[in-house]
Amino acid sequence: MKKKLLSVILSVGLTVGALAGCGSTGTEPDGAASVNADAKGSVTETATATETVNLDSLPADIHDGPVAGSPDFYPNTDLSNPYTVNIYLVGDTPQDWNKIQDTVNEYLKPYNTDIKATFMSWADVATMYSLTLAGGEQVDLIFTAPWEYMFTEAAKGSFYKMDKDFIAKYMPLSNKYQAPESWDETTVNGKIIAVPQNRLAPEGKIVGIRSDLAEKYGITELNNWEDFRKYLDVIAEKETPESGIYANGASTNNTSFWELWYQKYDWLDAYLGGNIRLSYQYKGSLPEAEEIKLAWATDEFREFCKEMKELADEGAWSRSALNETVTQAQAFGALQGASIEWNLTVFSYMEQAEKTSGVECAAYDLTVQKGNIVPAEAYSNADMAIAAGSANPERSAMVLDLLKNDTYLNHMIYLGIEGEHYTINEKNEYTELEASANYPADSNSLSWAIRNGDLTEAGVPEREQKIIDSWQERVVSNPTTAFIFDEEPVKANMQAVDAIFGDYYGMLTLGLVDDVDATIDEMLKKADDAGMQEIMNEFYSQYNTWKASR
Repeated sequence: MKKKLLSVILSVGLTVGALAGCGSTGTEPDGAASVNADAKGSVTETATATETVNLDSLPADIHDGPVAGSPDFYPNTDLSNPYTVNIYLVGDTPQDWNKIQDTVNEYLKPYNTDIKATFMSWADVATMYSLTLAGGEQVDLIFTAPWEYMFTEAAKGSFYKMDKDFIAKYMPLSNKYQAPESWDETTVNGKIIAVPQNRLAPEGKIVGIRSDLAEKYGITELNNWEDFRKYLDVIAEKETPESGIYANGASTNNTSFWELWYQKYDWLDAYLGGNIRLSYQYKGSLPEAEEIKLAWATDEFREFCKEMKELADEGAWSRSALNETVTQAQAFGALQGASIEWNLTVFSYMEQAEKTSGVECAAYDLTVQKGNIVPAEAYSNADMAIAAGSANPERSAMVLDLLKNDTYLNHMIYLGIEGEHYTINEKNEYTELEASANYPADSNSLSWAIRNGDLTEAGVPEREQKIIDSWQERVVSNPTTAFIFDEEPVKANMQAVDAIFGDYYGMLTLGLVDDVDATIDEMLKKADDAGMQEIMNEFYSQYNTWKASR
């Protein structure tokens, strides 16, 4: 199947390459108005390129059939000299990555280009990310997201700034296939700072538990947070002293708990950058500025931290969780923790745990009974940026364009090697094979950033499909996602406040403090002294201007 797909792709690529044409162009002015107010359509609406290519023979939509890249698609990119595109990713290195990388590089030979990826492990990324961009390393592409320093680093000038003309010239496939509305989410002051994933999907948070342990203690199902809390309590009280299994393998912070918790309030984020989170309650439309609040200053967060302290004091997780390097998900899969909270990736770790004889797991959506909203994952939740220090941003853009849109390369990064890690049918439904343990589907940050929604897993287990189906009528897109806060006017304040919250957030959310109220008050006082109110004033001013233009 792999050879057949490759031959089809190469055939299509050669056909399209032969049809490539040329044309003259202009460029977008450097001082273009902010996309928040003005850029509402496709990148192609105002973009022209120095030399254009005809892509009409390719499928009209990325989902309509195999897409094949060709060197002829990149007449504006100098391919005369060999170049290695250095890609920096977050997360642990998949066991079979070198095999995947070698196969990708073989495919890229006609482009006189190869890639070399460096994975910054979850244990190291907090310290390595900024240093990598600021240091002497040659970085061409780097994974980023609002939750992974995107706007913080953009404010520092760490990312290469693109415009519509650049995308049309150097990323023709993305120019054709990327969802037009997605560019708004990674555009600041009229400049594109990163290229987002090309998929919109429900992103509810669920909980996975050891159902064999729940049954052991007479717990049959979880319908809400209160039921989940009872499960955590009983594991901490009875199971941990007996087997050493914690109720939860929490590490570093309890963001997963917080995002599970605030679903019951129908909260969405208007801004999330570093340790600063501005949230609001969704009521069906854009919120007023004053409805958007610093999450850490709310009564809801205070209540949450007090409950986390109760759990910590019960022994629900390790007292050294703040410095733990094994993630909550890894702990659950390795049977060291009895619960996991996150998105649908929970099922992957449940399956990992269930490989041990006698272990059974179950997943629950704690919001079904109340009918809470289910937020759609933002396009910008997974992105690739070209580093400002890239020695060849045009070649880097080409590689990203191919990884995102060339079917063979995209599937290679997303799924691995066909016939070894997976099989796929004519409906683009894939089935993982035994070797996928060395390269699980969609399990690394590069695969997240190049998602385009053309793949689904065959035979989705009934328990997973049940949750997906329950979300469909409750999914909402965050209406504030297209608003991009320009941090530059309060850059110094942002850096100072972010550092302060970073000092407190982990210990507060893990409940590892003596007095929750006093600790939060101390944190907020320091943040106010560092300019938190100035940040809020600037945010409100920009938001009101943007909202008035909608």
